[in-house]
Amino acid sequence: MPRDTPSPAFRRHDHAACRAGAMAAAQRICAERKLRLTPVRARALEILLESHRAMGAYDLLQRLNAEGLGSQPPVAYRALDFLVEHGFAHRIEKLNAFIACSHPGEGHAAAFLICRACGAVAETAAPPDDAIAEMADAVGFAVERAVVEIEGRCPRCRQAAGA
Repeated sequence: MPRDTPSPAFRRHDHAACRAGAMAAAQRICAERKLRLTPVRARALEILLESHRAMGAYDLLQRLNAEGLGSQPPVAYRALDFLVEHGFAHRIEKLNAFIACSHPGEGHAAAFLICRACGAVAETAAPPDDAIAEMADAVGFAVERAVVEIEGRCPRCRQAAGA
């Protein structure tokens, strides 16, 4: 998916194609970078790709355990660390959870739109680094890391509420 294309989380789309495309991209990127997409890492990514919702590490671990892929927390955390480190997933700080990346393999700063009603999460482009740095610099603050997470209601939940 091109970087300027918004995440499909808040719009109708072929989710099977969405998942398949993300898995194919992960496999291709791992092959290009000579990374090991182990069965546990691949299954962890598949689980994250099942919906456009963030998932906690222990929820992921329960799924992996039910499938015989490990029952100890390090199993899930190692898989998640690999996925985040190599750009296949993001950590949503507010939710202490993880979500599959909408733009795997691309270096980018992401912002997350989190629906507080249904829990859906959409990834979009973060404001330019220079805009954030200028804002911080104005008060003498030096930015080391920025995570943009925005809470609100998605179109579906707004429509359901009559907004």
